[in-house]
Amino acid sequence: MTAPVPLSGPRFQTEPARLYREMRREHGAVTPVVLDGDIPAWLVLGYRELHQVTGDPVLFSRDSDLWSQWDHIPDDWPLLPMIGRRQPSILYTVGERHRERVGMISDALEAVDPSELRSYAEKFADELIDGICAKGETDLVGDYAMLLPVRVLARLYGFRDEQGPGLVTALNDMIDGRERAIAGQTHLAGSMGQLLADRKAEPADDVVSRMLTHSSGFSDLEIAQDLMVMMAAGHQPTADWIGNSLRLMLTDDRFAASLFGGRNSVAEAMNEVLWEDTPTQNVAGRWASRDTQLGGRRIRSGDLLLLGLQGANSDPQVRTDGASLTGGNNAHFSFGHGEHRCPFPAQEVAEVIARTGIEVVLDRLPDIDLAVPAESLTRRPSPWLRGLTALPVRFTPVPAL
Repeated sequence: MTAPVPLSGPRFQTEPARLYREMRREHGAVTPVVLDGDIPAWLVLGYRELHQVTGDPVLFSRDSDLWSQWDHIPDDWPLLPMIGRRQPSILYTVGERHRERVGMISDALEAVDPSELRSYAEKFADELIDGICAKGETDLVGDYAMLLPVRVLARLYGFRDEQGPGLVTALNDMIDGRERAIAGQTHLAGSMGQLLADRKAEPADDVVSRMLTHSSGFSDLEIAQDLMVMMAAGHQPTADWIGNSLRLMLTDDRFAASLFGGRNSVAEAMNEVLWEDTPTQNVAGRWASRDTQLGGRRIRSGDLLLLGLQGANSDPQVRTDGASLTGGNNAHFSFGHGEHRCPFPAQEVAEVIARTGIEVVLDRLPDIDLAVPAESLTRRPSPWLRGLTALPVRFTPVPAL
């Protein structure tokens, strides 16, 4: 057997599509990989295999206590924020208790008024554009996309607006899985704990207050953990969805109309990104509850399986013509599948924030264009999330609103 593939390195940044094709050609639909510290795992790249893993929560469990590698994991392992042990969050809860937690989160998000959500997104997007529109050039990732989702989510949850920048930094540190990961997680946990204490003392019409008064009776720690998961899952992938969609519109002739008022093209470009350039590339994970077979591989009890969402989306077994537009087809894995998929109300919140953010850019900066060659655009060094480090653009300066 050829050697396992390190789940790190520049190719996840520069050419992940080719890397996933090579993995599939050399190893098949289920690829042996190694994480930081030579920790072994499996990366599930096949569409059907991923459907099987995410659709069987008993055989492929979210209970991370099953992992056979915990004796080899140091306390300062940088991937601990992404692969937690005995973490009392919705990510690692199984069975009926998990379904109750999904209900609590869904109820809290469903109560968000759609017109209010869009008005928040427009307000913060306009404020961000006001700060850059007179300059004639900007970085749409660093100055805009990376700042918008967390500001909207913070308002929905009950944070003060000025807390947004610190939350952005903490979330990015945590998700990138480098030396600042645990410090970022600590900052986020402290912020959530303080917000819960504030809302217990003085409830308001926000997501946190609704979760605290939910009938399922979850502890403050459980609710704080779920809020951290919601913030991490809601901010960075949505920011990357905005950035990746704008990149597609600016670099692909098929979407040129979207830059000149073609609003249907915005939705089409956003859907195309979820298939071809999805923000969440790989997810940790599932753990085998017993020995089994998957994609011709012998999976041992306690093995970790990573969900290769982008690899599955581009599986040639189901994408027979990968060059054609996906249209309205939303059978991608970008929001997951099965019991642990992203709750539908959370998907709707992300889509409203992303689409509003893109439309405000196109409305306010109508002659926007790339300021650098398309091939010079680079990605963050993460195997988990795929987003641009920067998206430099130029435009005719316009006055602030």
